[in-house]
Amino acid sequence: MDERPSVSARQLVGQARQRVDNLTPAAVAAELATNADAVLVDLREEDEIRAHGRIPGSVWAPRGMLEFWADPSSPDHRDEFEPARRLIVYCATGNRSALAAETLARLGFRRVAHLDGGMRAWKDGGRPLEPF
Repeated sequence: MDERPSVSARQLVGQARQRVDNLTPAAVAAELATNADAVLVDLREEDEIRAHGRIPGSVWAPRGMLEFWADPSSPDHRDEFEPARRLIVYCATGNRSALAAETLARLGFRRVAHLDGGMRAWKDGGRPLEPF
């Protein structure tokens, strides 16, 4: 019996990136500056945020809780996650956020995107960070 998965994590991320809105750091900054409805969501674990900072104004939703906090029918639903809002998710490099954006779309979020390249691309572009 072959124990290997039929698809790799790398393939899943690649497929998600083909189906979601991939934004550059400049595009994210522009949306945040011009769209009061946009919510930037940091998916990283707390220790990552404490070690590396976060994008100013972002809200924290650890990847493991995203679906529960985003689902309006969940008892754990958070007000930041309204399906009509523009949600932009990010992680360290853009892999988790691509998967998360695809999942949010499956949950009915039509205005979802992710920061392609994640915090690494944001930081490499000289964009501001703040402590957690």
